Amino acid sequence: MKADFYETLSVSRNADEKELKSAFRKLAMRYHPDRNPGDDQAEHKFKEINEAYETLRDPQKRAAYDQFGHAAFENGGMGGRGGFSGGGGFADIFEDIFGDMMGGGRQRRGGRQHGADLRFNMEITLEEAFSGKTGQIRVPTAVACDDCSGSGAKPGTSPATCPMCQGAGRVRAAQGFFSIERTCPQCQGRGETITDPCAKCAGQGRVAEERSLSVNIPAGIEDGTRIRLAGEGEAGLRGGPPGDLYIFLSVKPHEFFQRDGADLYCKVPISMTTAALGGSFEVATLDGTQTRVKVPEGTQNDRQFRLKGKGMPVLRQPQIGDLYIQVAVETPQNLTRKQRELLEEFERISSKENSPQSAGFFSRMKDFFESFGE
Repeated sequence: MKADFYETLSVSRNADEKELKSAFRKLAMRYHPDRNPGDDQAEHKFKEINEAYETLRDPQKRAAYDQFGHAAFENGGMGGRGGFSGGGGFADIFEDIFGDMMGGGRQRRGGRQHGADLRFNMEITLEEAFSGKTGQIRVPTAVACDDCSGSGAKPGTSPATCPMCQGAGRVRAAQGFFSIERTCPQCQGRGETITDPCAKCAGQGRVAEERSLSVNIPAGIEDGTRIRLAGEGEAGLRGGPPGDLYIFLSVKPHEFFQRDGADLYCKVPISMTTAALGGSFEVATLDGTQTRVKVPEGTQNDRQFRLKGKGMPVLRQPQIGDLYIQVAVETPQNLTRKQRELLEEFERISSKENSPQSAGFFSRMKDFFESFGE
């Protein structure tokens, strides 16, 4: 006596489609002949599981089974006994489990082909990254055909249901115990055919066009940031959904400032006399203002001065980074005779206290060499 289909799948009689598919998936994987080579019991169980699922997944067959039981399919009945005849079966489950991993943006059964994603490289200045901007770009792409509204069919006509797959987009061919499901060769999986194509797009449902788009660049954007514009990519074939547009941003090198996250760095040359005697200078900042930097007496080369809140804004945050000024003490060049004499005079009257670092260094170096003779 044949087992009850609901008991075979271990589901209740009011199980929905999702529960049926989940139960079938687990049992089919467990008893599949490839996983149980030479096991006749596993093969028989696999046939029972498949037959039960093929019946219960079809609303008409399920209704007949609920009313008449197995008798509904005897003596011709509604057909569909055994094997993989009639429905998706294990091929459907295999596609559900592995399809996305294998194909990514594949065309689904009866669906329309998704448009390709596009990439656009955009270069901005550091000033634009500081303040943000709304930029206009022109992108060559494919857009839906106006004449046929993306259907690919001549205006006034409509695509017809594919006669080979009856709109399913897939066809099956029986091969012994298994049946192989593949994309319909006549409609390429779309489920529709076009007998009278649109003259403008040649039945593709899309045409080449250069689009002008507005891109919002927020303040504080960093080099290498990617901005996604959903649905602004290439139009899909014959009314398929469009892809996305990805804007890859690069920030031009700046003449004065180098960036490290939210902080800016600027190297400023100052004269030897300014470093020795003290003084000040002004630097321009990216917010459009000028800030005076005071140089204390005896400032050494590479000393840094921090200007708080004069750096870059943090993306979508209220914080602002700092600006670090690094001084480079410039040695005088092209000296006049008078200047040389004055510097020589300064050298004669200077002491170790005027150049403590160099005096200390050479003193330690001398001790180091003398230690070898001991």
